Amino acid sequence: MTQSLKQITLRHLLIENKKFIGLQFYPSKVINALVTTIPTMSWNDEHDMHTVTNHPKNLTVIFNTFRGVAWVNCKYFFRDRPVSQGINAPIKLKRKCVKAIDWLICPEEYLQKLELKRYALNTAQTYVSHFEKYINFYTGKELNMLNENDIRTYLKHLIDQGYSDSSLNQAVNSIKFYYEIVQGMPNRFYHVERPRKKQTLPKVISKEEAKKLINCTNNIKHKCIASLLYSSGLRRSEVLELKITDVDSSRMLIHVRNAKGGKDRHTLLGNNLLSDLRNYFRQYKPQDYLFEGQNGGKYSPQSVAKIIKNAGKTAKIRLTVTPHILRHSFATHLLESGVDLRYIQSLLGHSSSKTTEIYTHVAVNQLSVIKNLLD
Repeated sequence: MTQSLKQITLRHLLIENKKFIGLQFYPSKVINALVTTIPTMSWNDEHDMHTVTNHPKNLTVIFNTFRGVAWVNCKYFFRDRPVSQGINAPIKLKRKCVKAIDWLICPEEYLQKLELKRYALNTAQTYVSHFEKYINFYTGKELNMLNENDIRTYLKHLIDQGYSDSSLNQAVNSIKFYYEIVQGMPNRFYHVERPRKKQTLPKVISKEEAKKLINCTNNIKHKCIASLLYSSGLRRSEVLELKITDVDSSRMLIHVRNAKGGKDRHTLLGNNLLSDLRNYFRQYKPQDYLFEGQNGGKYSPQSVAKIIKNAGKTAKIRLTVTPHILRHSFATHLLESGVDLRYIQSLLGHSSSKTTEIYTHVAVNQLSVIKNLLD
């Protein structure tokens, strides 16, 4: 028997409003025999797995019973994970919103949990928006009594409304957050089907187009923003969060703090960019953030998007260029220059190498050496 078969996955179940532990495993005479030795263990046809009352003593019995025989996988059972170091500002913004009289607003406990978990601003706003749509779809019904079929009905409604696959996944995440994190209820919706993730290739522009775009910006401030997005591979949000002290000219590095997933990292700082940043600093004299609005505070994300889009048009680039396309181009051009994929992963701040590997599909340096069949 292979190692993948010698495991038991624990699941949270809610049966008649009582919490149970569900055991999932591949058929095995040994495991089947051991399962029957656990007191009060029974088979549940609805969930198609063995179940036992969710109690610390039963959990201990499960571990002791299968020790040395099978690996007990608790990935889906223990929900408490380290709190991220995100931005806990969205809750206050949401509390000030005025809704229609008949519109059900997000429960206060939902907002508090987002705040305590320190979810990033955009993520929290997305969760709140999707969950409010969900509770208003089932107005007058008790949320804790809704089941997986109700979730499927709601997702079908979103599909009929033309929602994208990513929006459908966000809707499921917002609903699961309420039941599993806010209410502390079992993982009830792991059987809900999610859209299959599409393998779309990132859009990139050439090195020449990137340089032309940077030179087509209106002023030194806009030029520095475009240069950071491309030559340092920063996300738009990361550029806006940069402080003056994050530019390390002695080591020629940019210190990216509290990025996606609450991670810090360093990325590249070029000599030309450093010279432009010094000129920019003398002209604009920012006080706190590296790039600030006219009245102080962080520069707006909409302004950054507009800068890149307009510069791309001026440079006569056919593709509508976005800040993230410059980040994609940064990674692709480094790969084409022979930089190891592991270093690119570190510069981009990707947790998994699989995320970075997508750029191998758009890099053209290896394809260029293959002779075309018609040539």
